[in-house]
Amino acid sequence: MNEQAIKELVRSKYAQAATRVAAGGGCCGPTQSCCDPITANLYGADEAGKVPAAALQASLGCGNPTALAELEAGETVLDLGSGGGIDVLLSARRVGPTGKAYGLDMTDEMLSLAQANKARSGLANVEFLKGDIESIPLPDASVDVVVSNCVINLAADKDRVLREAFRVLKPGGRFAVSDVVVRGEVPQAVRRSLELWAGCVAGALSDREYEDKLARAGFTGIGIEVTRVYGRDDVDAFRAAVPGVDADAIAGKFVSAFVRAVKPS
Repeated sequence: MNEQAIKELVRSKYAQAATRVAAGGGCCGPTQSCCDPITANLYGADEAGKVPAAALQASLGCGNPTALAELEAGETVLDLGSGGGIDVLLSARRVGPTGKAYGLDMTDEMLSLAQANKARSGLANVEFLKGDIESIPLPDASVDVVVSNCVINLAADKDRVLREAFRVLKPGGRFAVSDVVVRGEVPQAVRRSLELWAGCVAGALSDREYEDKLARAGFTGIGIEVTRVYGRDDVDAFRAAVPGVDADAIAGKFVSAFVRAVKPS
C-alpha cells in the first residue's frame, strides 16, 4: 500500500475532524469512519473537567495513555500524533510546572485547534510541534516518556516510528502508548481499505508484530495489555468502510491495548 496515499488520507480525515470541532461540532461527521466505538468513554469525569471541551471533542484515541504511563513530576513527555491536544494537556498537568509536554502532529488544522486549547488551559509547560512521527523534530535522548493514542497504527512505516521514539528517549526512558492491535487473521479487504487506515483498523499490528518491531528498535521490558475488545456489537462502524465483509470475520479480532517498553539505561 502506497505510503504517501495513506499519509494524505489520514491527514485529510483528521483535518476534517479538527475543522468540525473548531466550528462547534463533534469530530465525526455522518459519513466519517473515525474509530467509533474505539473512541468512546476513554476519559473519566475528573480528567474531562481538566481540559477544554474542544480538546475532549477532538479526541480520536483508543485509550488513556497518560493515566497508564505513571507520569511523574518534572518529566518531559512527547505525544506522537497529538491531535487536539487532550493527552498533551493531561500530561502537562501530571508532570507539573517543572516538567514539559510536547505534542507532535502533521495536520495544520489539528495543530491550530491544539494551540487554541493550550491557550484556554492556561498551561505554560506545553509545546506543539509540526512534523511526522517518522521523523521527530527533537534531539536524541531529550524526553523521558513517549506516549501516543491510536496513532502508530496509522503509520505506513511503523519500524521507522519506533526507531525515532527510541532515539529521542533518554536512557531508561519509557514508551507507553495506547493503540489498536489485531489478533488472528483479518480479511484482506480490510487490510487493503484506505478508508479503514484512517479509522484505526487496517493498519493495526498483531501483538507479536508489535513486540518484534519494538525489540528490533532496541526496546526491552516489552508488554502488551489488552484494555478493550471489539466484539460483534461493535463491528458495524468498521464494516461501513468495507461493504460485504462478514461481521463474524472481524468480531473479536481488534482490541485496544496499552503497549509498554523501555529504552535500556
